[in-house]
Amino acid sequence: MSCASKRHVRPESAFRFRAVSALLPPSPPALPAVRIEYPPPDISPWIAGNCGIQGVHHFESRRPGPHVAVTALMHGNEYAGAYALQQLLMQPLRPLHGRLSLIFLNLAAYKTFNPARPTLSRFVEEDMNRLWQPELIASAHTSVEMQRVREVLPVLETVDILLDIHTMLWPAQPLFLCSMTENSRDLAYCVSGAQTNPPAVIQDGGHGDGLRLIDYTRFNTPHSYTRACLLEAGQHWQKDAAQQALLSTRIFLTQTGTLPSAPTSATSSEPVRQAVVTDCVQALTSRFVFVQPFASGSVIRKAGTVIAFDGQDEIRTPYNNCILVMPNLRPRRGHTAVRLAKRLNNKTGTQA
Repeated sequence: MSCASKRHVRPESAFRFRAVSALLPPSPPALPAVRIEYPPPDISPWIAGNCGIQGVHHFESRRPGPHVAVTALMHGNEYAGAYALQQLLMQPLRPLHGRLSLIFLNLAAYKTFNPARPTLSRFVEEDMNRLWQPELIASAHTSVEMQRVREVLPVLETVDILLDIHTMLWPAQPLFLCSMTENSRDLAYCVSGAQTNPPAVIQDGGHGDGLRLIDYTRFNTPHSYTRACLLEAGQHWQKDAAQQALLSTRIFLTQTGTLPSAPTSATSSEPVRQAVVTDCVQALTSRFVFVQPFASGSVIRKAGTVIAFDGQDEIRTPYNNCILVMPNLRPRRGHTAVRLAKRLNNKTGTQA
């Protein structure tokens, strides 16, 4: 426990307290050890694309059905998704119904990947996965990433069902993120539930510093047929993450009726763990530090437990059985440090 002088809840949140704490903030943990278990895939045969847009491959069935898409390389150093698309493109592709698009997004950032400094190629000028706000896209704002957003947007504007593939810096089990719409949650649930070890499904309202692709208006409209989810396949550069990306992509394409049934599909004997994010904790200072190196999925049983310090602020759990989603143990100022989530009831989709 900590004691405090003139403690009060910061008005913008239920988890941030200003306090003179009896607890001393620990030292920040070291960055995770970099282990590149497989090389970045050679996507040079597919950079030109096949529809007039670099990195975009489009396939038609000539039968009615949805336009389904898989995107990879939103961040240039997260190449598990590129591995999955490479494996698919090495085989003849013809969707059973509708249309299929496979899209390598941030080609410019991927081109700069250097195994000696693998974290530096996340983007060239700005995070592409914070740029999907229609007003921003229509504005005069420009960057390498924004130019690429505008280049691929005409394709994405026709997509009905989307899987966006990412990986994580800190070790964590795979999980699916989706917006707060029921359609997107159901999509993630179905793809997860067809796996022997189903990844958790987390409904998440997004970041305060910009919209992700899965939050783009086309995929985030309640009661719409369109839907999207994001796969966090595991830790960067690990073989398990690449295999998870390929497995989930194949199941996704099977579930949407785009490709024939994958031999790896299975009905899980385990329930799909579901949760909804209630709070997104942003680091307001450069001195944000967790009290211990929490793993993603950690459950903090008691409300009011101090989990981190942010300068003079204590970060406390706002309710019992609070789930920590993807804690960033070395967040930069202005970046998301952790999401706080409540478990959902699998039968009703309501908070448990």
